[in-house]
Amino acid sequence: MDAGASEVARDFRPFFRVYKDGRVEKYKLFEQIKPIPAGLDPETGIETKDIVLSPETGVSARIFVRKTDGGPDRKLPLLIHYHGGGFCAGSPFDTASNGFLSTMVTRANVVAISVDYRLAPENPLPIAYEDSFEALKWIAGHSEGSGPEPWLNQYADLERVFIVGESAGANIGQYVAARAGAAGLAGVRIKGMLIVHPFFGGKEVDEMYKFMCPTSSGLDDDPKLNPAVDPDLPKTACEKVLVCVAEKDWLRNRGVKYYEALCGSGWKGKAELVEAKDEGHCFHLFSKNERAEELIKKMVDFITTD
Repeated sequence: MDAGASEVARDFRPFFRVYKDGRVEKYKLFEQIKPIPAGLDPETGIETKDIVLSPETGVSARIFVRKTDGGPDRKLPLLIHYHGGGFCAGSPFDTASNGFLSTMVTRANVVAISVDYRLAPENPLPIAYEDSFEALKWIAGHSEGSGPEPWLNQYADLERVFIVGESAGANIGQYVAARAGAAGLAGVRIKGMLIVHPFFGGKEVDEMYKFMCPTSSGLDDDPKLNPAVDPDLPKTACEKVLVCVAEKDWLRNRGVKYYEALCGSGWKGKAELVEAKDEGHCFHLFSKNERAEELIKKMVDFITTD
């Protein structure tokens, strides 16, 4: 083997580096993020199950249900989650996603499903976007109670759907909602969307994003990074949006610009912007301080209040 092949060609810390022979090595972002097996959590009463949405692509998901809350005569709102991780890391099966979604299931009284879209750069973008939209269409196939997943048929009210995503997942959530509106997707009614610390790019990651998405035109011209230039932004298929930013998050300003673009686009819904002072990116996933509690409460109130 060519000795030069083992040299690093591109280093996109803290996410991954690329060697000259094309190998990709991912950094371990946080030691505390570990996989959690599915099953019944006796402390919360929440039961989880992992399912395959597409045998062809291998895309899967984890469903979170507290069965004592719902049933055939009392279906609950469905929370659709797209995890963060810079499009190249993260999972529905790790401690961060499980802790957050268990909290939302318990406090907002919802059923949740978190989508395990394929990760870049092994699966170049826009594959993650396509997987995520296909997942929404798969979920919509349960609208008459005859879809392939019994838990969704029995417990989920697809007339009360909320999308939530943090970081890259917030970017994906906006994309999915805009595509759903443009396509006139039937079978789900998206009542609201929580866009939490959204990853809409920035000069620091522009090169990394273009490496993961070779077809991207870059920070200002790519509608996936700059929704202001997306002609489908006014068609975003939800009735209300909560945009959450953090004062010390380097992605903060792009999140504010997204909120301003959405409000000025002609979209017919209602949007609200909230900012956590003195906090950084996705702090609520790793902290139990007062500001994390305030943000979680804001999200719960957003879902439970008409």
